[in-house]
This record gives sequence, structure tokens and C-alpha cells, in this order.
Amino acid sequence: MSGAGIKVLYFAWLREKIGVAEEDIELAPGIATVAALTEWLSASSPRHEAAFAAGKTVRCAVNQDFAAPDAPIRAGDEVAFFPPVTGG
Repeated sequence: MSGAGIKVLYFAWLREKIGVAEEDIELAPGIATVAALTEWLSASSPRHEAAFAAGKTVRCAVNQDFAAPDAPIRAGDEVAFFPPVTGG
């Protein structure tokens, strides 16, 4: 990965909808938050759009820390998207 790249990981049904477990993405100019990345990914393919259509039910972590939509992302980050985790 070169330039302004990040690694994006998808878990559970997100991985199934998108069809890959991970992608190396070159950040487009202006993509500086989780929300901006999600919007950009949604527009990148019908599979991504379908996966992110669930909106707030999709959770995110940046560098293995839970992240809100306004959390910053930078080159070299690992961004993971996953469904809500429940436990008992």
C-alpha cells in the first residue's frame, strides 16, 4: 500500500454482502472521517451500497478502537466495519 492508503476490513454479513474480507484503499481527497469513508465506499459499488444501507447498525473501529462517524482517519490506518456485537 502506498500513498494515502488504508486497510479496510469487513466482518460477518458485511463481508458477505461486499464479497471480500478486506481491501486496501487509496483515500480520495476530502476523505478524512469514518462518515466520509462510509459515504465514499457506498458510492463505489452496488455491493458496498447494499452493505452500508443498514446505516447506524454498522459499527466501526479505527486501529482496533471503536470509532464514531466523526472519528478521523489517516493514511496507514486500519478501519474495520462490523455489525453490532451482542453477548450474554
